[in-house]
Amino acid sequence: MPKVLISDKMDPKAAEIFRARGVEVDEITGKTPEELKAIIGQYDGLAIRSSTKATKEILEAATNLKVIGRAGIGVDNVDIPAASAKGVVVMNTPFGNSITTAEHAIALMFALARQLPEADLSTQAGKWEKNRFMGVELTGKTLGLIGAGNIGSIVADRAQGLKMKVVAFDPFLTPERAIEMGVEKVSLDDLLLRADFITLHTPLTDQTRNILSAENLAKTKRGVRIINCARGGLIDEAALKEGLESGHIAGAALDVFAVEPAKEHPLFGTPNFVSTPHLGASTTEAQVNVAIQVAEQMADFLVSGGVTNALNMPSLSAEEAPRLKPYMALAEKLGSLVGQLAHGDLKNIAIESEGAAAELNQKPIVGAVLAGLMRVHSDTVNMVNAPFLAKERGLDVREVRHDREGDYHTMVRVTVGTAQGDRSVAGTLFGNAAPRLVELFGIKVEADLAGPMLYIVNEDAPGFIGRLGTTLGEAGVNIGTFHLGRREAGGEAILLLSVDDVVSEALLAQVRALPGVKTAMALTF
Repeated sequence: MPKVLISDKMDPKAAEIFRARGVEVDEITGKTPEELKAIIGQYDGLAIRSSTKATKEILEAATNLKVIGRAGIGVDNVDIPAASAKGVVVMNTPFGNSITTAEHAIALMFALARQLPEADLSTQAGKWEKNRFMGVELTGKTLGLIGAGNIGSIVADRAQGLKMKVVAFDPFLTPERAIEMGVEKVSLDDLLLRADFITLHTPLTDQTRNILSAENLAKTKRGVRIINCARGGLIDEAALKEGLESGHIAGAALDVFAVEPAKEHPLFGTPNFVSTPHLGASTTEAQVNVAIQVAEQMADFLVSGGVTNALNMPSLSAEEAPRLKPYMALAEKLGSLVGQLAHGDLKNIAIESEGAAAELNQKPIVGAVLAGLMRVHSDTVNMVNAPFLAKERGLDVREVRHDREGDYHTMVRVTVGTAQGDRSVAGTLFGNAAPRLVELFGIKVEADLAGPMLYIVNEDAPGFIGRLGTTLGEAGVNIGTFHLGRREAGGEAILLLSVDDVVSEALLAQVRALPGVKTAMALTF
């Protein structure tokens, strides 16, 4: 039974879902990093919010860990490269608090437009400063979205309901999607010039850090109001303060800061500045939603292999996983075979699919091939870290999908480039379930790839099989299955034998000494 640790406070429904799905769960919160390191090795999964820091040191101690689930969007508290290298899937729940965060942005927009926090303080202080708080309408104003993804699109929809015009800057926003959202796609400079209100809905990356820099804030329309419920670090906070004090910026509302918790900040007390303590996801509904989603996603992965909202491997639905499982087994065996047989440094690898295999999600198949290939060099490699390790080693990976159907209804071919030339193997599924090798280095040969095996290249000549059988028999090695292929009569032949015991180096030397043998290698699957 898989075992999960919930290390941050989370809605009780998360633990209920784990247990209902057959996953053992412990709820242990508030642990120090050292205390977490001491226990993390017991768990297959780690469910967190923002308090737990999944650092490289924690991951090194997590000897059984397979998945980290972040109940929320941001994964700044997870060392994703270290997790990838360790073979740990990292998931988040990007949609569980989308509506909540979008509504908070709209709420802050209203707060700025009507100066609600200042008016509340003034009124409760016994003043009646009706003429002091002159607001602006949202109707007819232009809202500039920086980031038009899931949350940005919800904000756009709500703003259009308020009769605002919406312009959006997002490098990944297609013209078709912009039309569907009812927004105008513009450049960042155009947005800065035109927007009466600007909201940010983008992750913090090297490209987006300080996207509202001092230079860009100077380009904005005088009287602009700025809202950030996304990530601290998107705005130059010192430049924002200067803009507020000069009157160029009419108002700013931040739910996030470059350094949190922001218990002291130069912006505090600045006129027309509104702040909240990272409340974007803080509603009852959002807390329940993200807890449910992270538990469902992690349980799917641990129980059935489904991968949803992963940040370091392709998604694979729980319904899709059973169909792909035999293909991934085939792909891993082919990768292992070519990895064991190919000599010298690998330059590149091509994974080709045709027939029924070409209709499937290719990323898991590619990951399985790479896992099999790289396992020759590492016993900790899996589908998650194999692409990472391949990239780290400079291996050029190509994915090819063919519409044609050849001799088999489905086939996967793996070709590696080496200093000695290309080496190619191909396999299919028998009965849509059983992986079977059908081609080895250009020679047709049908074989199961399982357990210890012996691979031999020899001259096709009478008497060889008898001599080989005698040699193995005298060494006490029993042959399980025997698979033979050849290019032509009297030419080069290939033998693949499954044996009951691992072939020793001494026995391999005897086999290599037999007349006609060109190559003899022990394989393991």
